[in-house]
Amino acid sequence: MIKLKLISITLILSFALLLTACGNGEEETQDNGNAGEGEETANVSEAVDYTIIGIEPGAGAMGLAQTTLEEYENLAGWEVVEGSTAGMLTELGEAIENEEPIIVVGWNPHFMFAAHDLKYLEDPKGTFGEKENINTITRKGLKEDMPNAYEILDRFNWEVEDMESVMLEAQEIPIDEAASNWVEENQDKVNEWTEGVEKVDGKEIELVLTPWDSERASGEVMKLVLEQQGFEVTLTPVDPAIVFQAIANNDADASLAPWLPITHGPFYEEYKEDIVDLGPNLQGTIIGLTVPAYMDIDSIEDLQPKE
Repeated sequence: MIKLKLISITLILSFALLLTACGNGEEETQDNGNAGEGEETANVSEAVDYTIIGIEPGAGAMGLAQTTLEEYENLAGWEVVEGSTAGMLTELGEAIENEEPIIVVGWNPHFMFAAHDLKYLEDPKGTFGEKENINTITRKGLKEDMPNAYEILDRFNWEVEDMESVMLEAQEIPIDEAASNWVEENQDKVNEWTEGVEKVDGKEIELVLTPWDSERASGEVMKLVLEQQGFEVTLTPVDPAIVFQAIANNDADASLAPWLPITHGPFYEEYKEDIVDLGPNLQGTIIGLTVPAYMDIDSIEDLQPKE
């Protein structure tokens, strides 16, 4: 603006008329970082400091987010901040409370979508992939060693809404209690998994899972179901890569955690010959860049590069 003060009055007046013809100025677009078109979109990118709030560095979603930065030219200069799921949720909650702009790595199933009014940014390049499934995998030989557990694991199937209801209640009470409430309220579904399966007497089984609320929900529910059948169940949270490694090396018995075919696809490809894939236990998962619904922006392509 200093240079503008040095030019002639005529040019200043011309510039003012140009601004009037184009519509509202900057002052109106910077109240809460909402993006509309043109300059407003640039403002939201600047308002979030060209930053996407991420989660744990080992998460598959983080790899997809990084690929997104590389594939979209308009995200030049942007970064995905590594941290934790809890940290991301804290920042998201604070931004929503103050109706400020924020972009996070989000996914369904997750209680954040039940707790807040959120939306995914459209992903025209498909860098986050299409809807995925969460699969059940076991070690080779489990069917012969523990046919009863294998049968229950093979039958296990529930909906996104089931998982999110456990996750949301777990914000108020311990997740094992939330899982217990779900099992008690959904005995008809549990009976479909266990019907005709003989009980055992203290047989030990270990399930590995990733340390996120979605997989903790399914792990705790399955733990209760197997315990009702007489198994002694150990739940072990590990990094996604270790999930596949542990199953392939017979260091654990099964997992309900793999997101396929995209998120954990590289791990699956590495170990698929040494594991048994029982197929989806939940269908319709989504991963993508997520914003509060009040933000006036709809697509990743609406964002602007960092100058």
